[in-house]
Amino acid sequence: MIVLLLAGVISLVFSLLLTPLFARLFRRLNLGQFIRADTPTTHVVKRGTPSMGGIVFILAAVFGYFAAKLIGHEAPSATGLLVILMMVGLGVIGFIDDYMKVHRQNSLGLSGPFKILGTVVVGIVFAILALNYKDENGISPASTAVSFVRDIPWLDFVVIFGPTVGVVVFVLWIVLITTSVSNAVNLADGLDGLAAGSSIFAIGSYVIMAFWQNNQWCYSLTLDPGDAYKCYDVSSPFELAVVAAAIVGALIGFLWWNTSPAQIMMGDTGAFGLGGALAALAILSRTELLLVFIGGLFVIITMSVILQRSYFKLTKGKRIWRASPLHHHFEMKGWAEVTIVVRFWIISGLFVAAGVGLFYSEWLLR
Repeated sequence: MIVLLLAGVISLVFSLLLTPLFARLFRRLNLGQFIRADTPTTHVVKRGTPSMGGIVFILAAVFGYFAAKLIGHEAPSATGLLVILMMVGLGVIGFIDDYMKVHRQNSLGLSGPFKILGTVVVGIVFAILALNYKDENGISPASTAVSFVRDIPWLDFVVIFGPTVGVVVFVLWIVLITTSVSNAVNLADGLDGLAAGSSIFAIGSYVIMAFWQNNQWCYSLTLDPGDAYKCYDVSSPFELAVVAAAIVGALIGFLWWNTSPAQIMMGDTGAFGLGGALAALAILSRTELLLVFIGGLFVIITMSVILQRSYFKLTKGKRIWRASPLHHHFEMKGWAEVTIVVRFWIISGLFVAAGVGLFYSEWLLR
């Protein structure tokens, strides 16, 4: 428990104190936000605001995790390292995109195919490592079965397709999750504090769920024998709680400076990194399909973009909303930015509450 608290506190302090220093450094290096012509006119004032702030909270989360483990005299686990791998790996892809944009001062960053290719490579590496590593209990961090609150036995890719094809389908499944979640979080990063605050809710839920999984872990010596039939067969659940706490702490410190009017933007560096961390936490905690609730706000925003583009093409120029993603529609209607962000935070919190409620209800109903 001490390690979990330390991870959150250390990363929060790191992010809170160093974010303004990074903001000044980025401003001095002319690494300012580029505002596209098709965004609402209210965003013009944000031009030049330091971008790539995701570097700060990614570094803070990594530092907080390793510092907490060092102070607690514990070795980092493969499960925790896998989450960091996904977060840092996708953060690097976002950083390349951000740097190209601010360097050229236009929206032509890393092209779509290269973004997807990079995400696919990180997803494949993550999937292979997560499936092939075995902990001291003989279980791997990832499972070849599709999961909701825990593995769904009749949806195991290896059982359905056989060992070889099943593993390939599993890797494709992980790549799909990784690509979808990282892009969904990226689409939500359009207003000051929106993506950061919503991610605090979503990733924070894994502190709660992973901690509960640890208390009801199948390999725990303190598990009540009467509850053994509903225990969780997950590799190192406490490590998931620790790394999630480190990310949440880093995000809280960052949000202090990122809330409207933002002194620094997270950029694709942060959005992709957060998407990677969220995807990894869901996969390793065996709650992949529960992401529909945990990341409910991100799902809504993504669907608004898909529907808008599809309708635009089908009707040859007509629109459902004044702008997409959805938060820009409300900006065009005249809503204040802070109003939109806070209301979207509320929606995100309600979705997360529903997700955690479903998670706990499943255990009760067993």
